[in-house]
Amino acid sequence: MNSEVGHPREYGVLLPHFGERAGREALLDGALLAESAGFDAVWVRDHVVFHPHHHEGQDRTFVDPFVVLSAVAAVTESITLGTGCLIPHRHPVHTALLLGSLAKIAGSDRVIVGFGLGSFDHEFEIVGMGGWDRRVVIEEQVEILRKMWTGKTVSHDGEYYEFSDADIHPTPQRNNLPIWYAGTSLASVRRAAEYCDGWMPGRMPRRSFKNRVQRLAELAHKAGKPMPATGVIPYVSPGKTKGSAVSTFDLGGLIEEARNRYTRPDGGEITELEDLDGALIAGPPEQIASEVLAYHDVGCDHFIFDLRLRFHDWLETLQMIGEEVVPLLRRESAW
Repeated sequence: MNSEVGHPREYGVLLPHFGERAGREALLDGALLAESAGFDAVWVRDHVVFHPHHHEGQDRTFVDPFVVLSAVAAVTESITLGTGCLIPHRHPVHTALLLGSLAKIAGSDRVIVGFGLGSFDHEFEIVGMGGWDRRVVIEEQVEILRKMWTGKTVSHDGEYYEFSDADIHPTPQRNNLPIWYAGTSLASVRRAAEYCDGWMPGRMPRRSFKNRVQRLAELAHKAGKPMPATGVIPYVSPGKTKGSAVSTFDLGGLIEEARNRYTRPDGGEITELEDLDGALIAGPPEQIASEVLAYHDVGCDHFIFDLRLRFHDWLETLQMIGEEVVPLLRRESAW
């Protein structure tokens, strides 16, 4: 990763625990393949009531992230287990116990806690949190997690949570697990610098990512804190040619979605793959490696391959990335 701030370059992959392809074989065989192929981490998402984006499959299957990571922890030895990201719809004492338990099974040094506000109001309304200010909720939850992970008896009197004489066991061996704030806004960068250990947006053009990382560095320096780790999770579709890589998904639909989220620096329309500036990467292994390295050049530490556009040939796609892309990235990083 960014060697100037002490973070190595690492590579993760989002597991197919949602949609019609989610299942035991895909998850466990994929995790084992990812570990043997030299990936550093596997990642999961979080939902209560899953409503897919319009551009992806509409099957609403969603396997709980803690179930997935526990199963993966049981069959792997060293690969990092990341949440990209948890949303704050659980009670924080329960979340602290779930994460402490995962760290007990997997090993504390294998867990990264990505935490974000969540995008869908209906999920919070369903669990009785409709109308809660999630910006306040998530900061309070992070505070509670860190208190609970000390293993001491804890009391808390906050805006949304109040309890006395609570403790959980097991706790992470190193007391605190790394918490990365997930979001794309400038406010998410500020929150990451204020009370988290990393910052991780989802799909984001490199030009925007670069600006956000620069702001993160400024805020961390001003606060006298170490530079947080940084990650990014673009869509990736490999193929022997660009044409074969693009033919497997609805590029037009994704471009249309991107027009509503991003703007080009010159104010022009987003009309083709290249205009997405890395938010969607498709092509042969050499092209994908080049695009990933370009993210490293603007400050990305941990690049996560979101292969959901290729879950229909998940293991083959994962193997192509592991055998043909990751070695290129390792080679470039060693020079």
